[in-house]
Amino acid sequence: MKESFEIKGEFIELIKLLKATGLCETGGMAKIVTEDGLVRVDGEVETKKRKKLLRGQKIQFEGYEILIK
Repeated sequence: MKESFEIKGEFIELIKLLKATGLCETGGMAKIVTEDGLVRVDGEVETKKRKKLLRGQKIQFEGYEILIK
């Protein structure tokens, strides 16, 4: 499923995006799935929890694809 997420500032941290979109119920869950290598940013596995995501980047997790706007 493809979705988009509009950020208000310059960037959003990966774990905050996962929680804000509802893909993870808690920040703790977002940290775990990121550390376990289950999240991709622009097609590459991303394990940095505080990865700064910018407009135009794509995040994939559990069949969802989110475009940052």
